[in-house]
Order: sequence, then structure tokens, then C-alpha cells
Amino acid sequence: MQVDPERSYDLIGDVHGCARTLTYLLDLLGYRYRKGVWRHKRRQVIFLGDIIDRGSHIREALHLVHDMVEAGQAHCIMGNHEYSAMGWYTAAPPGSGKQFVREHSPRFTKLLRETLLQFDKYPQEWQAFRQWFYELPLYLDAGRFRVVHACWDSQVIAQLAPRLNQGCIDVQLLRESAIDSSFANLALNRLLRGTDMPLPDGITLVSDEGFVRTVFRTKFWEENPQTYGDVVFQPKGLPEPIAQLLLNDHQRQRLFLYGPDEPMLFVGHYWCSGSPGPIRHNLACLDYSAVKGGKLVAYRLDQEKQLNPAHFVWVDVERKEE
Repeated sequence: MQVDPERSYDLIGDVHGCARTLTYLLDLLGYRYRKGVWRHKRRQVIFLGDIIDRGSHIREALHLVHDMVEAGQAHCIMGNHEYSAMGWYTAAPPGSGKQFVREHSPRFTKLLRETLLQFDKYPQEWQAFRQWFYELPLYLDAGRFRVVHACWDSQVIAQLAPRLNQGCIDVQLLRESAIDSSFANLALNRLLRGTDMPLPDGITLVSDEGFVRTVFRTKFWEENPQTYGDVVFQPKGLPEPIAQLLLNDHQRQRLFLYGPDEPMLFVGHYWCSGSPGPIRHNLACLDYSAVKGGKLVAYRLDQEKQLNPAHFVWVDVERKEE
């Protein structure tokens, strides 16, 4: 099913198992549940990936999204959490230094725990969903607008595209991505996880989930950054002494830029907070930390060529998932 640049779409950020909130949002957007699927007379949904993990209704969320896609009522792209689930079960190639594409480390064990628990009694369903993940494209390009989970890099996409089947990865590419120095690893990290920068020597950060980090996520739209604080793009930011440090020429040259003259771009992934709105006239993040009690956010895309702040629609998660 191709994306029609002339059609109206509702783009929805990271669901992460918040199935009940998703039904509230679909109802608010004018979709109705008919013949087992949420439908709209004139519109379709584009899900930005990360349907699984963390939330309390992961299995229900996957069924809802899958059924909409299969019925022609939605598109869904791959998120880094779907990639991780695929890699968890896939042997890494010789020479990678890993047993599986997604290592069974404490970090990734914790991230997948809720999904594995909720599918514990439905192993055949879970296997079928993992196979379906291979049908999720890494990105969608409608010309007038673009959709990717974390970061759109035209040069990487152009080089990667010949290896894809209608934008989708295969087992071979998944296995290659386990090799840290490979192009497959670089490309999938760029599209699914975005850009990052090392912290100054000897400094680490601890995430809300207790993971120690030596890098931080960076903006890919800042045109003239001067300090670490100018480029950081993650929920907790950076401690002020680090944020005030000046970037050197090498660091600035390594930063990736999605330009202001490029088509509208929609991403998820980044755990935003506050009131949803455009980052820039051609860039929107629709992940507003739904599974952490934030907002499940949609953007109602019609025929505009620049983002309209009035087109952001959301539902506060609050206690809807209990």
C-alpha cells in the first residue's frame, strides 16, 4: 500500500503498549470501530513505530495497529523497539563478537520484559508479529512529507535503498547490522535511533531507567550551534556545566543537519514533554512520553506544506491504561 501525497493522514507517535489511550485518540480523530477495525471514511493513520515495550497493553496495541494496516486503514513504519525484538531472536554473524543481533544484556532484557511477559501465553502470536515486523518500512517518502522513526538522512537512505524490499529490511541486513563498523549498523542506527555525541571524557549520565550513558542524543536541525546545550535533544538535557561547554570545529562538522528547505518531516522516538507543537516549520516530533504518563499525540495532515500548530491533537494518558 503506497502513501498518497494528496490524501489526508493522521500521524501518531510512539504507542508503547498504550492501547486504551490509542482508542481514545482514534475516537477523538473521528475513527470508528467497524468490522473489527478502526476506520475513517476519508483518512488513514500513519504510525511512527515503537508500538511495543514498556506499556501495560502491548498485545492489544499490536493487534489494533496490525489489523488497521492489513485492512488498508493505516501504515506503520519500524521503530527501534521493533528492530530490537527482531534482533533479540536473530543470531549475529561470525566476527561480530555477539551471540545475537540484539544482545541479551540487562538493558535490553529490561526493555523487552513487558512485551515478553504479555505474550508469554501467546507464543505463536508473538512469532507471527515478529515476522510481520519485516513488512514495516524504515521510512515513507511522499515527496511533500516524510516519515521516519528518529532521523531522516537522505544520503544514508539513498545508499541503503537498493538493499531494501519496498523500504523493508530482510534477515541478512538485520544480521549485518550487528557488526558495529558496518554500513548496515550505521544506517539503521541513524534512521531508528537518531544522532548522538560523546560526553566529555570521564563524564557519564544515568537515565531514568538506570542505564549509564557515555553519549547524549543530539538535534539534527540546529544550523549554527555553539555549545553542547545548543544540540542536546533528550528529556533530562545536560547538567549546566556541560551544557555551557563550547563545541569545537570537529564536533560541529560531525553534526548532521536536516535543512529548513526540505519537506515536512515527522519523527517519534525522543520523549518530548510539554504542549505538542512544531519544532520548526518543517519538523515535528510526535513522541510525548505516552507510556510515562505523558500524551499520545497525532498530527492531522491535510494539504499544507508547512506544519500548522493547530493540527496537533492529543490525549493525556493519565490513568487510562489501568
